[in-house]
Amino acid sequence: MTGARTLVLLRHGRTAWNEVGRAQGHADVELDEVGHAQASTVAPYMAALEPAALWTSDLARARQTCAYVEEATGLSAKEDPRLREFDVGARQGLTMPEFFEAFPDAAATWSAGHGMPQLEGAESTVDVAERLLPALLECFAALAPGEAGVVVTHGASLKVGLAGLLGWPEQLSTTFQGLENCGWAVLTEVEPGGRVRLVAYNRQAGPSGGGLTDL
Repeated sequence: MTGARTLVLLRHGRTAWNEVGRAQGHADVELDEVGHAQASTVAPYMAALEPAALWTSDLARARQTCAYVEEATGLSAKEDPRLREFDVGARQGLTMPEFFEAFPDAAATWSAGHGMPQLEGAESTVDVAERLLPALLECFAALAPGEAGVVVTHGASLKVGLAGLLGWPEQLSTTFQGLENCGWAVLTEVEPGGRVRLVAYNRQAGPSGGGLTDL
């Protein structure tokens, strides 16, 4: 088989915590009713790409989303804890108003655009990049020329992994909006085993393809 390898990064469906803006991190929160509907809707789109392989974070919201893709494609996904969301430490379970109340100094620093301060138990962007990027590179490497693979992961960590695959400076991962729930990004190789190109970002399932951005 010839041609470029393609990797699709798919964000999980909605959870009740997503709906109210509660920081999830490594909390094992399941999909809500809307999230299940999103995952069911997006699965045929993933199947239409005829992926050769499927990977997922081991957190429930990603695994449940991936289960719909498994059913649509007939593939069995490989779970990888390196594909998890940021560990948000002491912010886990807090809404933004609760975060501002509990950690006013850290919240003020974040609000001023200086990034999220390190709270107890939280991962930095560097921490996430060091575990996530090798996992994504392994996914790319596992594909034969011309094959596509799908990775089901999380919004904030996905941005870090995407920036790393593209060779962007770390700080650029904060300059673009995260994917919507069950939105996806498409990357293809520019050269075998080398540079990759962002082909589409925040693509979404549905009759209108709302949020579609092809680059």
